[in-house]
Amino acid sequence: MTTPEPLYTDPSRLNEALQGDGYGLLRPADLAQLAGCSLDALAALAPSWDRLELDNYLKDGGRYRRRRHSCFIDDGHALAQSAHRPHWQPVEYNALHGGMHRLFAPIDAATIAQPAWQSLLRALGAVCTSVRNGRPWYVEAHQFRIDTTDGIGRPTPEGAHRDGVDFVAVILVGRTGIKGGETRVFEADGPRGLRFTMTQPWTLLLLDDARVIHESTPIQPLDENGHRDTLVLTWRAGAFQGEGVG
Repeated sequence: MTTPEPLYTDPSRLNEALQGDGYGLLRPADLAQLAGCSLDALAALAPSWDRLELDNYLKDGGRYRRRRHSCFIDDGHALAQSAHRPHWQPVEYNALHGGMHRLFAPIDAATIAQPAWQSLLRALGAVCTSVRNGRPWYVEAHQFRIDTTDGIGRPTPEGAHRDGVDFVAVILVGRTGIKGGETRVFEADGPRGLRFTMTQPWTLLLLDDARVIHESTPIQPLDENGHRDTLVLTWRAGAFQGEGVG
């Protein structure tokens, strides 16, 4: 089903939506309320997306993706940053880039030090715990900028996928000078699906990774500086993906 406007979730039903549908979609104001901060405080994180570094691992040879990546452990009492480590996924979840240890530049320390960063990640971790208690959570944070340098940018070059974690959050930080970038969420083991386009900065899509697959369609330029910025967060119980993988 394609909708002209996203079908937002009542924030009071977010847990119910995750348990019933496998996903929930929050308006920016509702995300800020959940995080216990203002939209201005969230927006203050956005300038760091101008300082991302080129992703040199794209197997399609593209130069349309910039990113940073850092890891954290949330034990329910505090969010602690872990030692910097490569991002790794098995090929079963990422046929294009799985099986590779990809070491990206870390997220700026000044960004992580902002109170909105801590409150956002901890609040979303609490939602995950309320649905499925996996604490301590092993959290990975990815800053992405997809641009139209190559004429087209691919937010998910691996196609529709799961991430091999417990929960995934996709947060739109901003989009400018582009068309496309439709978000698609489908049942992992069923026929139902939903398609919509996130346009408002700090819109949140929260997914139960075991129950749904997701993707975003390519973007095309409307001006020479077109790009789409997202923050992708994942929560996994037990360990980070790739721990113990040589």
